[in-house]
Amino acid sequence: MKKWVLSLILMLVLSLSACGTAEEEPQANESEDTFKIGVIPALTEGNLEEPMEKLEQVLDDALEQDVELEVYPDYNGVVEALNFDHIQLAYLGPATYLEAHHRSGAQAILTQLIDGKPYYHSYIVTQHDAPWESLDDLLAEAEEVSFAFGDQSSTSGSIVPSHELKQRGVWEDEQTSDFGEMRYTGSHDATGIAVQNGQVDAGAIDSAYFNLLIEQGTLDESKFKVLWQSEELFQYPWAVSSEVDEETIQTIQDTFINIEDEEILGGFGASAFVEASDEDYESIRKVMEEMGRLD
Repeated sequence: MKKWVLSLILMLVLSLSACGTAEEEPQANESEDTFKIGVIPALTEGNLEEPMEKLEQVLDDALEQDVELEVYPDYNGVVEALNFDHIQLAYLGPATYLEAHHRSGAQAILTQLIDGKPYYHSYIVTQHDAPWESLDDLLAEAEEVSFAFGDQSSTSGSIVPSHELKQRGVWEDEQTSDFGEMRYTGSHDATGIAVQNGQVDAGAIDSAYFNLLIEQGTLDESKFKVLWQSEELFQYPWAVSSEVDEETIQTIQDTFINIEDEEILGGFGASAFVEASDEDYESIRKVMEEMGRLD
């Protein structure tokens, strides 16, 4: 009797183990059959749904796997998803790309041209009728100034201008500065609108998105003046996780480079897509290291 009971228990254990394995395998296969893409929320206003849907379809046609594209709610979410291979391709700012490269070996493979150039700047802007004509003028009255950054992980909306302000002795960290008020809006358009509407006195913004927002009519150029411009920054990269094979990378590069759809290009303010590499972001890497962002 005891042997019979033990045999029955053993059969039940083996049966349950087999069921558990059978349930887990489809989930793994399902994940492998989907190529997932994450995009940072550089803008919160405007119609990005149609350009993203079109891009998703173009890549779905080009790749053997089904493609899913998602715009994430914040920059850090895209980095974490890339680091843990929850997505295989990501559109990030240079700083967020460098964090992903540092932590998980993500590789830049593409970027975009804006007016034919793969560069942009960080701007510090204020209202056209503000009393300051330069960044020095503004900082001389920093304790009376309300200042806006974009997302805390944004290259041009936070890290590069913060680096400049730190060198000038008015910014210490995300909680400490000489400004009367300091806030993080989360996106470039939110910063631009906050400055335009007088909700803040000045703010940091991506030059390419600033110009795009003016072209779209979201911002009125006549209501702004630029107090400061950074050196050239290499444009936002498309980066793959370390798990993506070379054949897939080549297909992705070829597909992006051949995109001529104005709606897709317009969604990124781009005139074309071109190849990029990790070396293109070396100058921004140095700023990140000085700011302690790659420890």
